[in-house]
Amino acid sequence: MTGLGAVFRPQLPPERLRSVAELADDSGLQELWLWEDCFLEGGISTVAAALAWTERLKVGIGLLPVPLRNVAVTAMETAALHRMFPGRPIVAVGHGVQDWMGQVGARAASPVTLLREHLLALRALLRGERLTTTGRYVRLDDVALDWPPTTPVPVLAGVTGPRSLRLAGEAADGTLLTASTNADGVRAARRLVDEGREAAGRTAEPHEIVVYLLTATGPDAASRLRAELTAEGLESVPDLGVAGDAETVAKAVRRLAEAGADRVILQPTGDEPDPEGFVRFAAQEVEPLVR
Repeated sequence: MTGLGAVFRPQLPPERLRSVAELADDSGLQELWLWEDCFLEGGISTVAAALAWTERLKVGIGLLPVPLRNVAVTAMETAALHRMFPGRPIVAVGHGVQDWMGQVGARAASPVTLLREHLLALRALLRGERLTTTGRYVRLDDVALDWPPTTPVPVLAGVTGPRSLRLAGEAADGTLLTASTNADGVRAARRLVDEGREAAGRTAEPHEIVVYLLTATGPDAASRLRAELTAEGLESVPDLGVAGDAETVAKAVRRLAEAGADRVILQPTGDEPDPEGFVRFAAQEVEPLVR
């Protein structure tokens, strides 16, 4: 079975989140993913609210930009979420959009170095370790969480480039890929992640790949999908995104799964007219077809 979820896009006002999260929970959707895009909505605040409003739904944040966050704060907030809602939060961290990081004075000269240091420290703190480290960006002096998670917490890396994908294999527990990734891109990402795992001696450890799939359904689905791909400069990428009914979407999900994705998260277009309907479509129409 391919894990399936949907995205609540931050182009929607935050007050819309509750109805979408509650419907996702009630409809049986496996996962709802949120974004911390500048300068729209905060990641931890929205994840915490969605978890509090629901009973069984897993809620992912994809992703937290590490230039904006001290790693100790990331660890404290992640641990708190997992202790309050065991097994339900999913946390991914990444470089962030570099132009946005520059706007807030947080752009790193070496994003890969920063992400490596952040991942290694974050995972150590979440394991309950006491950590002293002096890196280029991450500096901790005798830091340990008073309330670490009671069970292991996977940390995903949201990355795209070859160096960062290898780093994900070396230093993260999973990889999150953007909706600009087609099936060939998933295969390439899996190879690079596995190279990193092999280099770090982590081939025996599980490493899930999660990928967003830009999805449109309804009478104007094809035009909305085409408009978004064009706006993102991705209209020439073959087999990217999907527009159509549940069977058409399920086929696209299966293509990504066959390429190496463990979980596929349906990402609506930014102008999706019915976010609640999109979640219901994912849970009740597409998900039964990819079991």
